[in-house]
Amino acid sequence: MKRYKDIAGDGGSNIAQQVGEQQARLQARLAEVRAVVAVVSGKGGVGKSSITANLAACWALEGRRVGVLDADLNGPTMATMLGVRGRRLVVGADGVTPPESALGIRVMSMDLLLPSDDTPLVWEAPTQAESHTWRGAMEANALREFLADTAWGALDMLLLDLPPGTDRLVTVAGLLPVLSGTVVVTIPSDVAHLVVRKSITIAAQAKAPVLGLVENMTGLFPGRSGAELAREAGIPFLGAVPFDPALAAAADLGEPLVASAPTCAAARSLLAIAAAVGAAISDARTSGAASG
Repeated sequence: MKRYKDIAGDGGSNIAQQVGEQQARLQARLAEVRAVVAVVSGKGGVGKSSITANLAACWALEGRRVGVLDADLNGPTMATMLGVRGRRLVVGADGVTPPESALGIRVMSMDLLLPSDDTPLVWEAPTQAESHTWRGAMEANALREFLADTAWGALDMLLLDLPPGTDRLVTVAGLLPVLSGTVVVTIPSDVAHLVVRKSITIAAQAKAPVLGLVENMTGLFPGRSGAELAREAGIPFLGAVPFDPALAAAADLGEPLVASAPTCAAARSLLAIAAAVGAAISDARTSGAASG
């Protein structure tokens, strides 16, 4: 395996051309996507992925064409939450056809490529130390491949479910020609807010508007509200989702709560949040067109 010193200046490996061609394919794919939205938190355990799955379901129920990219390569969950786990990927002349959920949501996830439940994602290198050195670059390349080689087709919305970590948004934003906006997820906990504040700062520095903050698991923790955090950070508060064990149970079954129990309080909140996000995207698009 080549090391960095072997490929410095390209070293005849043609890496620069390969990445350039892949980036061109990515731009061509996303040219058919009206809006790309990243869902982030920075803090693990806040239910960000369940928010992503249910937002996607809300828009699919409205008849919109929706795709979800599970950008959490090491802990992928979208295939399970959207009910496509175990589906075989079909490779054709136009790329990899993503499996569709019962609601027609197109899903791409590392989970669809791993051979078994207990198989972790391991980046191969001559030594583990070298694997750690290259891991960030390899993860970015894997995400670029998912975006470029998946036959997403025409979409109204592509959601990117990002893993924990305040730096991940920077990596993804650097791959995309356009990022329509970012949705930040928190819970009413001072510990969560401490990390989420950093994610808000990073999101504000990205080349896309911060669409707003969502509070999940409202009522479960006695901490300060997400509305206060949003007000202090100067970003919109999109709404609060009351804690409901049925939300996790529905995710385990691959049936988003907004589809399986649309009249419950949590589902109604999610539907309202989806409407608020959609309105924020429209406002950002209009503002961008006016300033352009």
